[in-house]
Formats: sequence, C-alpha cells, structure tokens
Amino acid sequence: MNFVAPDSLEEAYAALGRDGAMCLAGGQSLVAAMNLGVAHPEGLVSLRRLAALKGIEVQGDGGLRIGAMTTHAELASLHAASAGPALLARAARQVAYPAVRTRGTIGGSVALADPAADYPVALVAMDATVEIGGPAGLRRVSARAFFRGLFETALEAQEIVIAILVPAGPPGAGVAYEKLAIVAGDFAIVSVAAIGGAQLDLAIGGCGPTPLLLTGVAGSDDALLEAGRHLASSCDPPSDHRASAAYRRRVLPELVRRAGRAAAGMSR
Repeated sequence: MNFVAPDSLEEAYAALGRDGAMCLAGGQSLVAAMNLGVAHPEGLVSLRRLAALKGIEVQGDGGLRIGAMTTHAELASLHAASAGPALLARAARQVAYPAVRTRGTIGGSVALADPAADYPVALVAMDATVEIGGPAGLRRVSARAFFRGLFETALEAQEIVIAILVPAGPPGAGVAYEKLAIVAGDFAIVSVAAIGGAQLDLAIGGCGPTPLLLTGVAGSDDALLEAGRHLASSCDPPSDHRASAAYRRRVLPELVRRAGRAAAGMSR
C-alpha cells in the first residue's frame, strides 16, 4: 500500500487522484473499517502535516471556523458563549470515549457521513457550512446539502473537507443534544439536536440515511410531541444490530420532546 504525507493541499489533491487513494485524518473510522474488511484503500493520503486544516478561528459574529483536523477532544473542551458552537461542543462530548476523542477529527467524521454519528445531526440543526477544497479551488456547501445519503456526501473526486463554519446561532437561543445509545459512547440508535427558543430547529439522526430536519417547531410539549409523531410516521428508519425500525419510531417523539424542551428552557 502506498502511503504519502503531503505538505500542501495541492500535493494532497494530486495524491488523491491516484486510483484507490483515500484520506487518512485521525484514522479512528478508516482504520476500523479497514480492520473489518469494509474499506480497501490502495493508498493512504495522510492529512496530518497540512496546516490549512488545523486551528479554530472565532468569527466576527461569534461563530467559528473549525479546521477539519480539529479533534473531538478539542471541540468537547470548548466553552462557547454562542449557541452554534455550544451545540457542537455538546455533540463532541458524546463522541465515543476519551482515547478516540483525542485522535478522531471532525473532518474525518463529517466526510464519512455515518447517519448514526454525532456531528451531522448537530451541523444540520444549526445550518452549518462545510468548506471543501479540491483541484478546482474552494467551495462551500450547506451541511443540509452536504449529507446526501448513506455514507454519501457532496465531496467530488480529489476533494477534501477543509473546515466547518459554525454559525453563532440566534441571539439568546438555547441548545440541546439528546442521544439514545446501547452504551455510552456508542453510535446513536436515535439522536436529536435542537437550537432555538420559542421556535426551534431540530435534526434527528439514526432514522434515515441522512439527518432528518424539523424547522420552526414551537417549544411546547404538545407541539414537539406532535412534530415527533408526524416524523416517526413518515420516516424510514433502518433495522440493525442496535435497534429495529419500529423501536426507533417509538422513541423518536419523546427524544424530540426532551431535546426541544431542554433547548427552549435554556433560551433567554
């Protein structure tokens, strides 16, 4: 297997042009997939030397530009005043366990697009933006358009996730992240990210190939349960080793209620 660790984005794009080449970020997802025989890269392009993928920058509106090589542990330790970064930090604290959080990266998780992962749900709820780089230059895609299907994203050939642009969110908004899993740190059976106050935006993970979105939901128990029930009746969740589709539909409304009420209760 060919292994390269380029020093520039241009070198990385070129290396990804070789047949069977894949990006290696923190390695917590890709190496596991290789060990299971699910992924079979013919070459690995390490991103660890690329300075352009590192760092967290505070934007003028209180949002963040987060380099793709930022680790889960760095995000979990954020003490954010604005709603968007606060929601991301809450999701990061539920990613796997400490050993994985110190090596895994947000860019690697976002690029993998596992529908049961923590970041996609949070990013879709807050309407974050994914910055993508490739031979043709940089482009930006809304997180709501980036996740296209089961392990499918808007990334084209030779493209890399460069950064995540996290909006500040509405002033005074509350946030919440509810996750039901078999054990702490596991991928979600169902997860719900919520942001807002009297009116909430919520995203649901684990119930389809991409996060499901509810916008403008009132923060009352009745409205949240009704929205959750309607979504449960219309979605097509998977049945897998974690839970059946019927179980996911059953618990979804209550998780929507819990996340929504928690976020509404935090709002000012």
